[in-house]
Amino acid sequence: MSNVKGPDNAPDRNQRLEQLVDRYQEQVMRMCFLYLCDKTLAEDAMQETFLKVYRALDTFRGEASEKTWIMRIAIRTCYDMNHSGWFRVFNRQVTPDMVPETAVPFEESDDELMNAVIRLPIRLREVILLYYYQHMNVNETAESLGISQSSVSGRLKRGRERLKAMMEGSEFDE
Repeated sequence: MSNVKGPDNAPDRNQRLEQLVDRYQEQVMRMCFLYLCDKTLAEDAMQETFLKVYRALDTFRGEASEKTWIMRIAIRTCYDMNHSGWFRVFNRQVTPDMVPETAVPFEESDDELMNAVIRLPIRLREVILLYYYQHMNVNETAESLGISQSSVSGRLKRGRERLKAMMEGSEFDE
């Protein structure tokens, strides 16, 4: 990362970025993958996220946690990638085997649930991922997505209902 140009290329900035990458790289990669449903795109999004973090290190005010701030950047990066013109025609079919490894392995029973989460509409999927998989509370999830806490609560409720219906075998469309 030493060749990345930023507003201030001081060694402490580089060291700070390395600490953030070490701490959040795995979580950002998983979030990007589950959002974009493609490993290569997720890697690109993760790299872009940390470039944006590096450029914005001086603007981080500490009003939210580092994790919330970085996840918000990651989600916006994925959103931008997801809405680019060429991306709309890209066929993305995800299976649990494709999800990047985590430090804590999933149980086999989690595969069905992960497939259901991936099939959720993006607005429901992102709150489920942040709340349950990134262990953010409602306030942190709201800050990460730039929406109200009541919107997060409503989306969580609808997401859980949709997942329950999917797991019981009676899928329905939004």
